[in-house]
Amino acid sequence: MKLGSSGESIRMALETVRTNKLRSGLTILGIVIGVTTVITISSIIGGLNANVQGWVNSLGSNVLWIFHMPVIGVRPTAEMLARKRMTLEDAFAMRDLPHVVTTNAGIRHFNPIFNVGVIGVKYGTKKAQGTMLEGDTTAYKDVQEFNLTEGRMFTEGEDERGANVVILGHDTAQKLFGNESAIGKEVGIEGDLFTVIGVSEKLKQAFGGGDNPEDNKAIFPLRTFRKLHPEDKDVWISVKYDDPRNRSLVEDEIRDLLRRRRKVATWKPDDFEIFAPDTIARLWNQLTGGLAIFMVAVSSVGLMVGGVGVMNIMLVSVTERTREIGVRKAIGATRRNILIQFTMEATTLCAIGGIIGILVGGAITLLIRALVAALPASMSPMWAVIGFTVSCAIGLIFGIYPAWKAANLDPIEALRYE
Repeated sequence: MKLGSSGESIRMALETVRTNKLRSGLTILGIVIGVTTVITISSIIGGLNANVQGWVNSLGSNVLWIFHMPVIGVRPTAEMLARKRMTLEDAFAMRDLPHVVTTNAGIRHFNPIFNVGVIGVKYGTKKAQGTMLEGDTTAYKDVQEFNLTEGRMFTEGEDERGANVVILGHDTAQKLFGNESAIGKEVGIEGDLFTVIGVSEKLKQAFGGGDNPEDNKAIFPLRTFRKLHPEDKDVWISVKYDDPRNRSLVEDEIRDLLRRRRKVATWKPDDFEIFAPDTIARLWNQLTGGLAIFMVAVSSVGLMVGGVGVMNIMLVSVTERTREIGVRKAIGATRRNILIQFTMEATTLCAIGGIIGILVGGAITLLIRALVAALPASMSPMWAVIGFTVSCAIGLIFGIYPAWKAANLDPIEALRYE
């Protein structure tokens, strides 16, 4: 094989690893740690991103939300808290807009700090604790793409007369009835009896594991809810529109309608907020962006330490093989041959560290998937390629100086070296 060829250089690098296992292992440990960190954290972020996106998609397509103040990623000010609330009439007025399919007005009774319910629902001797109460119009199922495992949605007539009917969330029904049908049963809620007419299907979660608070819920016709909790006035309006391409147009039409209905002066800003499910996705991406920066910082430290280790062992290798280098130069090896040989050795050493790091990162990802349901890790081939490429680049960068030093040795002095 030609002296200084890449194949020969790789063979010699592997020979160095075999003959100095402990030293080589400690040398590439930083590379392994750095690449493992990249694979593990990127796998966790990728899995969480997929879950969050799936959850956002489950909130409904072509949907806009309107509330009197921002609730996502913003701390409400005193002015925002004092704004006039949305009304049922506002929701009905939006139905007349050209591209609006339907609208829903909803109110919730829950603990706003922890976003969980505070009411107990009873059936015989069984009780579901911490249930969230919610009142909606009959359009709820059309706006939210709401599905039932059994039963039906309440009717306009039931809403108009405030009928004592209720739709239970999946977990609420499971706690009260188990595998029995809940339809037609009467449950006790805040001292009154309500007939169960439907049970919702289990909802997706943004993060795996645990119970979803949205599954422990009791949904009433809006006027029925208002009999229970007339003090709750924070109306949340959901708008279903016809085509994603019309989103900006629909937002402008809603904004114009609400400013007129709420008598907002032309020079004043909106006293309400319009947002969509993708607002949550954007906020989440901002949070994971910070985690990605942390990942790069931690892995960079490991890779730098590994790079310094590689440079150190290559300098030692050059010293130990000085006489060998002299012999090779004496029989015709050029500076370029020696430079390529030692550079390839350093790169190969780091590539081995990168491969080990990918394998360890993959193993940790599988372990996380098996043991931690809340962290749905998913290994990304792209990050595996990036980790391997960076490890090779580290070998190239930190191997150049030792290779240059070896290539510039004087052959006569090298042959005299003992």
